[in-house]
Amino acid sequence: MDWLVSTAEFLVNEILSQPAYLIGLITAAGLIALKKPAGQVVGGAIKATLGFLLIGAGATLVVGALAPLGEMIQGATGAHGVIPTNEAIVGIAQEQYGARVAWLMILGFAVSLLLARFTPLRYVFLTGHHMLFMATLLTMVLAIAGQASWAVVLVGGVLLGILLVAMPAFAHPWTKRVTGSDSVAIGHFGTAGYIAAGATGQLVGRRSRSTEEMNLPEGLRFLRDSMVATALSMVLIYLVMALIFLGKVGKEAAFKAFGDHGAAGASGVGDYVMQSVMQGLQFGIAVAVILFGVRTILGELVPAFQGIARKLVPGAVPSLDAPIVFPYAQNAVLVGFISSFTGGLVSLGLLAWIFHPAFGLALVLPGLVPHFFTGGAAGVYGNATGGRRGAALGAFVNGVLITFLPALLLKVLGAFGEENTTFGDADFGWFGTLIGYAAKAGETGGVVLMLLIGAAVLLGAVIFQKRVVDTGWDPGAHRDALPPRREAPALAIASAAAGAPAAYGRITPPRGAPKPPPPPQA
Repeated sequence: MDWLVSTAEFLVNEILSQPAYLIGLITAAGLIALKKPAGQVVGGAIKATLGFLLIGAGATLVVGALAPLGEMIQGATGAHGVIPTNEAIVGIAQEQYGARVAWLMILGFAVSLLLARFTPLRYVFLTGHHMLFMATLLTMVLAIAGQASWAVVLVGGVLLGILLVAMPAFAHPWTKRVTGSDSVAIGHFGTAGYIAAGATGQLVGRRSRSTEEMNLPEGLRFLRDSMVATALSMVLIYLVMALIFLGKVGKEAAFKAFGDHGAAGASGVGDYVMQSVMQGLQFGIAVAVILFGVRTILGELVPAFQGIARKLVPGAVPSLDAPIVFPYAQNAVLVGFISSFTGGLVSLGLLAWIFHPAFGLALVLPGLVPHFFTGGAAGVYGNATGGRRGAALGAFVNGVLITFLPALLLKVLGAFGEENTTFGDADFGWFGTLIGYAAKAGETGGVVLMLLIGAAVLLGAVIFQKRVVDTGWDPGAHRDALPPRREAPALAIASAAAGAPAAYGRITPPRGAPKPPPPPQA
């Protein structure tokens, strides 16, 4: 049996939990199914793998650029509490539950492929690290509730498989609104936040212009370049927070903010200010790398899925990581990040003022990394249905969700709730809390209750797919129905020259956004 455990751990830890390898293998399988030459199969698989590595490299740069800023914000506000970090809590749990996590993840992925093949939910979830995160969460809450090992693996695997096909389905009308295509879905467990952002945009943004329609004065035309606008915005944010932090804690403590990873920190006020500027510029580079990686992966993966659709899962739709939507509304990513972080700060204040004293909920600090990735994606979804107001308020709602939901989740994590970290994205919070309390209903009652919850999610997703997604419902149709805006002749000419749409109707992707080919025929 040891060799089976070792084999399972190898597959999970070294291959399936590495999204770049998984994407490369899926791309190769699709090209083989299309009977492409060996050279094209190898080249396509390598290029798809490199695309995901580019996304990972950009994410690493984002984390590095945001680390000092997070310390400055915490020092300037004096907030202390739990910082949601998926990687951290998963690493802690792996030491105790590694084998069960491995088997649960393998079973969950197999169940998801069966569901994709034999139900209307034709989604193949390819975000390997999020599969690992959810598998770890389910293992933790079931084991902590006292469920037997067989129940942890079997019930948890079924629940994971259901989520892998259900969540992309629930978000798909809004995803299609963003991309303008049915060829790609969102495969990320921040889905509840993206749906909430899209729904918020529908409510508040009926006549709000898109974040991508920025009619700037000639002297500010350079801000139409998203990389420049992102970098400049982050430089300003960094400078403001750096100066506040310096004034509050003094030179000695402030200079240490740049001393991570063996660095000596700032040597003086001038060096401290310029390092803040450099970190803002590095953030702009990181976003550019992520966007290039997204374009690279889409160029290889989506055509390859035609082969998978024909052979394994007719009509298969790849479900990919959150940054896949970033190129479609690049200004909305920055708006979403800032608004989500603001929502996190407001929620932290409510936790400290009301919910911690009254209900004992932990203080959840707004981690910059989850707010950037989920907040940025929420901004894109909110913009697609509600323009600038939708992007800002939709991402704000996401920030509230990823603050309160982790605080609730801590209640079912037992001793792990004292590790000063937890899972950060929205779906971990609501589903983990729900399953955690259900699992406490006893060995038999808990299993029955958890399976009923899973069946309800699956049935709801199937009904939603057939009655909403397949019927072509467009959550932004109200914007398409609005009459054209009346613009002054000069402004209309400038808008046309910049490629801006002339009405409140469908928000077209900016130049350079990936344009997936038509969906494969079943």
